[in-house]
Amino acid sequence: MSLTYQKILQQSQFTPPNNWLAIRTIDMHTGGEPLRVILDGFPNLEGSSVLEYRNFIKNNYDHLRCALMHEPRGHADMYGCILTPPNDESGDFGIIFLHNEGYSTMCGHATIAIAKLAVEMGWVQKQFPETKILIDAPCGRLEAFVKIAKDGKIESIYFHCVPSFVVGLDLEVQVPKLGTIRYDLAYGGAFYAYVQAAQIDLELSPQNYNELIQKGMAIKHAVMNSPQKVEHPFESDLSFLYGTIFIDDSPRESVDSRNVCIFADGEVDRCPTGSGVSGRMAIHYQRNEIDFGETMLIESITGSIFKGSLVEQVNYGSYKAIVPKVEGRAYITGQHTFLIDPNDPFKNGFFLR
Repeated sequence: MSLTYQKILQQSQFTPPNNWLAIRTIDMHTGGEPLRVILDGFPNLEGSSVLEYRNFIKNNYDHLRCALMHEPRGHADMYGCILTPPNDESGDFGIIFLHNEGYSTMCGHATIAIAKLAVEMGWVQKQFPETKILIDAPCGRLEAFVKIAKDGKIESIYFHCVPSFVVGLDLEVQVPKLGTIRYDLAYGGAFYAYVQAAQIDLELSPQNYNELIQKGMAIKHAVMNSPQKVEHPFESDLSFLYGTIFIDDSPRESVDSRNVCIFADGEVDRCPTGSGVSGRMAIHYQRNEIDFGETMLIESITGSIFKGSLVEQVNYGSYKAIVPKVEGRAYITGQHTFLIDPNDPFKNGFFLR
C-alpha cells in the first residue's frame, strides 16, 4: 500500500479555515421533489414572525439562498427551507421556503418532509397512531399529521392547508405564440393558473420538460401582465402568481389525473405540488367534482402521487373557501456540510439550465 493511499485512509475529513462559512443541512425528497433543510450555520434572523424573518433574509442574506439553491451546490430545480420560531407559543416551529427565484408562501412537499423529519429527529414527541405538528408558514398556520405504524415506523404524512379558494373559473388570457388560453385561477397557499394540457398540445411527460417550462412561463407572465387581479384577502405579501399548473389524464386507470407545476423562475415540480393540489381541491369542489368524504389521486411528472380531499368549508374574506387535506410520503437522502470559501468567485452560486 502506498504512503499516499495510507494518508488518504487516515485523513478523510477536511477542516475549513476559520473565515469560511459552514452550513449544515439534511436533504430530503417528497415524491422526487428535493428539500434542503438548513439546520445550522446560517446567520441569526431578526423578527417576530415568519413573514418578518422571511423579509430579513431577503434583505440581508439572499446571497446565501443563492449559494445553497443554485449551482454548484444546488441546481435550477433545487428547493430548500429554514426553520424559525413559530409566530406564537401555540405553534411548534415556523418555516421559510426557498427556491431558485426567491421565497414561496406555501409548499406542501416541504411541509410533508419537514413533518417527517421532526418526528425522526425527536423534535416533537412521537404519538401513536398520529403525531400532530403545528407549523407557521408565510401563508399561515398549517396542521401536519404523521401517521405512525404499530412498529413505530412512519407510514405517510398529511397536512391541512390554509383556506383555499377559487378566484375565477374559465378565465381567458392571450399568450404570445399560444393564442387564447383558458385557465382557472385559484389559491392553495399560493396562487396558480390551472390549464388543461390539451390546449398546448403537449403530453405531461419528462420528454417535454423544456417545452413545458417555456409554455408554462409564457402563460404565467401573460396572466401577470393581464388585467386579472391576483390579490390575497389579507396579506399583500401573498398577492402574486406563483406558477402555472398543467392538468391532464393519467396513464394509470387508478389515478385521477396528472399535475405538472411550472413555478418560480421556470422550476418544474417533481411531485404533484401540495399547494397546487390544495387549490385544485377548491376548484373541483366549486365544479361539483368532489365532495366531503371523497378523495382524488393526483400524480406528478415523475409518477409520484398525492391524495387530496376536503376537511371543511370556511369563509375567508369574501371567498367561500375549503380547507384541503393533502397526503404523501417523504424520504431522507443525505446529510451535508456546505462550505463557502470567501475567495471563491462562485461562492454565491450561479444559475444555468
